[in-house]
Amino acid sequence: MLAPLLGLAMFALPATAQPIANPVATFAGLDKITGRITRFDVYIDETVLFGALEITPRACYNRPPTETQRVSAFLEVDQRSLTGVSKRIFTGWMFADSPALNAVDHAIYDVWLIECKTSTDVPPPDQR
Repeated sequence: MLAPLLGLAMFALPATAQPIANPVATFAGLDKITGRITRFDVYIDETVLFGALEITPRACYNRPPTETQRVSAFLEVDQRSLTGVSKRIFTGWMFADSPALNAVDHAIYDVWLIECKTSTDVPPPDQR
């Protein structure tokens, strides 16, 4: 008697596709002193400098177009001091549709995820 109900329950659950891994993450950064917003692409496992922040995305995922668009990236952010010493200030997932959910907490800079992409005009680190 229970087996037919379990079979029906399997069809009632929505099917979800696996997230799609992308090699490039696009971020926007705000310098709160100047009020300037900069948009920049970063390859996965590449570290870029935005002001005093070193930003390193480790993964960037989105969902297929048939599903709710949830774009997420796992990143590490270090703050570089004037002496060149870096201190980790953020490690975690960032979501493009909810930038305030898990934000980089810094007095001068804001950084948020825009999208994940398969390509960019920026040459890969090994070709620079």
